[in-house]
Amino acid sequence: MRVMAINGSPRKEWNTGIMLKKALEGAESKGAETEIIHLYDYNFKGCTSCFACKIRGGKGYGTCGFTDEMTPVYERIKEIDVLILGSPIYFGDVTGELRSFIERLLFPYLVYSVPPKTLFPKKIGIGLIYTMNCPEEFAAKVGYDRLFTGNEQIMNMILGKAESLMSYETYQFKDYSKVVADGIDEAQRRKRREEVFPIDCEKAFKLGAKLVEEEQKMSQKIY
Repeated sequence: MRVMAINGSPRKEWNTGIMLKKALEGAESKGAETEIIHLYDYNFKGCTSCFACKIRGGKGYGTCGFTDEMTPVYERIKEIDVLILGSPIYFGDVTGELRSFIERLLFPYLVYSVPPKTLFPKKIGIGLIYTMNCPEEFAAKVGYDRLFTGNEQIMNMILGKAESLMSYETYQFKDYSKVVADGIDEAQRRKRREEVFPIDCEKAFKLGAKLVEEEQKMSQKIY
């Protein structure tokens, strides 16, 4: 089993990065080979709307026609069994880098048919990990569930079964005294960091293990 994690956060060693690494540890506990891609290390763009992937009879049909530093990553994804995507929530959505990555990943495989079809060569397990500053009740109030559900649905349609994990009220700054954030109770956040975030990390570990186990069971059924 091969597992790839995609870190959509600019910070490799903070909330999202930590949870992704825990998910990979869970995958490794089930014997999987793992790697993590930090998107901010790569020079790449989102979809340029060239439509090379949609040309009837074209040699690039079903493949992104734009070549940059992310191209080899997209090629490796064809060979993996589990993909885990992680991002902090910025202004109600995933980071721009992760959004650009997803556009380029999914659009070439989407067939404009009724119902829509996928050209992705197989079904893989998908994990979606989100970290955010806001409380869970605020996320529900402003409709973040539409984002989470929508991402699951598009992943289900094109790549495979998707499962989401959310971490709320994360410890955002390493030193709250240096930033203007008077609306946040730093002591409460620090307490949550010590008591709740480890539980979220354990959930990430279990998610990584579960995704690998499910793919192992599927491969046994096939063979």
